[in-house]
Amino acid sequence: MRLLIFGLGYTAQHLADRLRKDGWRVTGTSRDGRAGTIRFDDTDAVRREIAVATHVLSSVPPANEADPVLATYGADLDRLGGWRGYLSSTGVYGDANGAWVDETTPTGTGRRSARAEADAAWLAAGAHVFRLPGIYGPGRSPLDRVASGAAHRIEAPGQVFSRCHVEDIVAGVIAGVNGPAGAYNLSDDLPASQNDVVDFAARLLGMAPPPFVALETLSPMAQGFYAENRRVANGKAKRVLYWSPRYPDYRAGLRALKAMTSPPTTSAAPAPASVDQR
Repeated sequence: MRLLIFGLGYTAQHLADRLRKDGWRVTGTSRDGRAGTIRFDDTDAVRREIAVATHVLSSVPPANEADPVLATYGADLDRLGGWRGYLSSTGVYGDANGAWVDETTPTGTGRRSARAEADAAWLAAGAHVFRLPGIYGPGRSPLDRVASGAAHRIEAPGQVFSRCHVEDIVAGVIAGVNGPAGAYNLSDDLPASQNDVVDFAARLLGMAPPPFVALETLSPMAQGFYAENRRVANGKAKRVLYWSPRYPDYRAGLRALKAMTSPPTTSAAPAPASVDQR
């Protein structure tokens, strides 16, 4: 199998690493053509990869109110066919006032209209569209933010978000390779307050919880994040793709990440020395 990934970012890189272990040939693009990737605007090189790819996945977000991949290479993809995937965002659902949303919920009602339009365009092209919530994993989690002093808490009663460990997203995309096209929410089973997640991360690290800060002191992007409140349902991916998150809530996910960086516990005495030690 040969996969071409547009936008070899954090999640896509984890997917590429996993598939290469399974024997796939994976090629990725980047804006600058960094080592091991093809520059996105090197159209000749990209089109050569499209021509031999059995699968194509895009993780490129909209730019200037358009989807760069479909705008530049959409005709090539249509001509050659094959499996297509798109890493979208649960932000397409907008604010639900804390209610549950699933794949039947209307999209395009929130602040991310360009993302919703790209999401719809990929669906219309017959793609597998994976709608992702907050992504965390090795090197990119509340543990890292708390440890670095970059974490904070916000007074936002009733505010909840959904999230998903990057390994579970990778597993969901792989499950989608043999599943029907359409939209799938890949999220864990427990939407939760960001404050609860940060508090738990601090306890795991043995640190005091970070301070509360005023919402208006955050960047416009961060303020927009807190302007939406929803719970993301993952039932369709479970039913149709036979996928289930290995880390069903943030506690399981953060404990696993903490274990990755903690020294192993010695459960047996060391082997006797081969020579007399004095």
